[in-house]
Amino acid sequence: MESEIGKTNSVNINAIDMIERPLLVMRQKVLFPNIVTSMHIVHKEELAAVKMMIQKGMSVIVSSPRSTFLNNPKPDDVYEFGVLASIIRYMPIPNNVTIVLLEGIKRVRITQWVQSKPYAVVQAELLHESSELDNTTIIEAQMRMIVNVLEKLAQLNHAISYEVLTMAKEIVSPSHLTDFVASVVDLKLQERQDLLPVIKPTIRLQRLSSILTQELDIQELQGRIQNQVRREIDETQREFFLREQLRVIQQELGEKDSYLAEVHELGTQLESLALPPSVHLKVKKELSRLESTPHTAPEVGIIRNYLNLILDLPWSEASQEQLDIHHAKTILNKNHYGLKRVKERILEYIAVRSRTKGQTSLRTPILCFVGPPGTGKTTLGRSIAEALGRKYANLSLGGMRDEAQIRGHRRTYIGAMPGRIIQTIKRVGTINPLIVLDEIDKIGTEYRGDPAAALLEVLDPEQNNVFVDNYLDLPYNLSQVLFIATANTLDTIPPSLIDRMEVIEFPGYIDSEKFAIATNFLIPRHLDEHALTLEELAFDDEAVRHAIRTYTYESGVRDLDRQLGKICRKVVRQFMEGINSPCLIKIESLAKYLGVPKYVNQFLNAVDEIGVATGLAWTAAGGDIVFIEVGVYEGQGKLTLTGKLGKVMQESAQAALSYTRTNADRYGIDPTCFTHIDVHIHVPEGAVSKDGPSAGVTVATALISAFSKRPVKRTIATTGEITLQGNILPVGGLRVKVMAAHRAGLETVVIPKRNEKDLVEIPQKVRDKLDFILADNMDVVLKTMLV
Repeated sequence: MESEIGKTNSVNINAIDMIERPLLVMRQKVLFPNIVTSMHIVHKEELAAVKMMIQKGMSVIVSSPRSTFLNNPKPDDVYEFGVLASIIRYMPIPNNVTIVLLEGIKRVRITQWVQSKPYAVVQAELLHESSELDNTTIIEAQMRMIVNVLEKLAQLNHAISYEVLTMAKEIVSPSHLTDFVASVVDLKLQERQDLLPVIKPTIRLQRLSSILTQELDIQELQGRIQNQVRREIDETQREFFLREQLRVIQQELGEKDSYLAEVHELGTQLESLALPPSVHLKVKKELSRLESTPHTAPEVGIIRNYLNLILDLPWSEASQEQLDIHHAKTILNKNHYGLKRVKERILEYIAVRSRTKGQTSLRTPILCFVGPPGTGKTTLGRSIAEALGRKYANLSLGGMRDEAQIRGHRRTYIGAMPGRIIQTIKRVGTINPLIVLDEIDKIGTEYRGDPAAALLEVLDPEQNNVFVDNYLDLPYNLSQVLFIATANTLDTIPPSLIDRMEVIEFPGYIDSEKFAIATNFLIPRHLDEHALTLEELAFDDEAVRHAIRTYTYESGVRDLDRQLGKICRKVVRQFMEGINSPCLIKIESLAKYLGVPKYVNQFLNAVDEIGVATGLAWTAAGGDIVFIEVGVYEGQGKLTLTGKLGKVMQESAQAALSYTRTNADRYGIDPTCFTHIDVHIHVPEGAVSKDGPSAGVTVATALISAFSKRPVKRTIATTGEITLQGNILPVGGLRVKVMAAHRAGLETVVIPKRNEKDLVEIPQKVRDKLDFILADNMDVVLKTMLV
């Protein structure tokens, strides 16, 4: 930038003299001609140069560094434009520092560095300013404006003294005025440096005027802000003094201070509570703080909110439990169909509570309902609360990522509040509610902490009797709360958290159970919600069964509930449009209300195929069937796996291929074909992730079918983990897998022999409709599945 300025003002330079002088680098300052200033010298080499110049009666060149943190500046680190200065005197001070007094003489431009050590010596041009001015009237106006702005700045900023202002008014040279004002006003270092290369006085006056005007605007804005803050402080102090005077007057008249009266009333309410000793001591301390704190102080609101929380929390208030086991059984059966294990567990708890006369020493169970969506986990919690006569609250944990939502924030933070556990207890108003922790498997983690780790204390019977919320900062007893967590899967829940809960699995419903739920619960509810009677709308039993099989495919009943609601809405619309004839829903009329069936004959292939085997899979939404497809073609013996398979499933497929190659002779396969044939294993629905070892037997069956050209029976499904020896290992989730086979219309299921014990968990109606083949090796599987 400096070189451009020098070029534009070159017409104002009458002569150019070249000089060679030592260079002094002045930090935090910019020296102007005719200005006297001081600088500190710490380097011995620079001090030697100064002494030498004083002895010779010569001057030095002074410039500023581009960065204030440079110790040994190089040519590119120093501004090109500086000032030729004379050395007035120097004076040593402690710590090996010397103060040198300098006076600027003339602007210079550094053209060349002669030497850098032991001290810098540069060659520079002397820049001579023109003595002829273009328009004296304009220059006079600009000088007056600069003096006026300087006078206003002196009124706002006391750093500019009266003597400085007087000296500025007496300066007649525009060049001298700009240099003087730029050195006395608190400008940025870069702004001062930008004025140094400007040779023409008129341009320098314009630039300085612009800089001073901007500085004046900033100073005025700063003054207004300070005045506003001062007024607010004065008003606060005035209010404080007036209220203190009012308090003294009220005391003289025998009247009570309204603020102290409120504090006393709050203390009376807190004293009436049956608080534990530690809580009572904390309350007395906070009340004492509240009384001694001026009511205008910010801490008053924080203390009041804290004491109000203690006042609103239940410390001894409890719901009267219903311990009639027959009443509880009636409530549970009225609201939910099936779910035998869960109901038995609740009835056992009620029986023990009734036997022990409701003793509080009995540990409250902490349950975790795990199962596919739509199986009634959350709604069962409400029914259990009704059966026990407890208050009910639902706490959704899905998507929670902040630990403070469980433990609360500390009161030191602005906007702090207690955690959601304490907030829920406060809302229900009893110490023994039933709280459903919904979707506990969908808790997230991030830098703000792990909410699942915070739940360890909440759900631990050994610790939750002294649960400490960060906001409350007091032990609170959660041991009488009945916590019920719900989840679709246990895979995402930390093992330490699972260990603190009693896990009860919610299996998917079979068709007969769905039919019972639809006829006994869903249809009556929809008729009531849509203001319909049985005379106006009725469902044929076969139509309901057909809707379950062809319009839904789920473990729960949510989709079935939506389909029944859709039928009711359409019937109501018919009535409102004037069609008032009674409606009986039959199989033939389902398409009119629900459209084309979604799942008709979708699951099974039309014929038995080579290289396609049916397997069974476990998912978070319940069981499902999968098809394993194997293709073989000329190649180099490579294996390709597609279908978004996980690492475990890929290894299982490799094990199945190894077993096939090892036993090729037994199954009529040419052992040499594996070297020139590529194998492609694909599992359809490629957008869905799949993993686990239980597809090993199915993959092996499809591989042997593809190589031996023997079709696989389409009505048979299998599950099991395969070893290299052909043994079949047990798998998990057998109940939901078998129910998926039942829904898909399969006839036979091949399962590991070591899973025989799990058959008792499968409903009898399903076992009656399916044939189960117990296999402990691949020979049994292939004998059953291959045509």
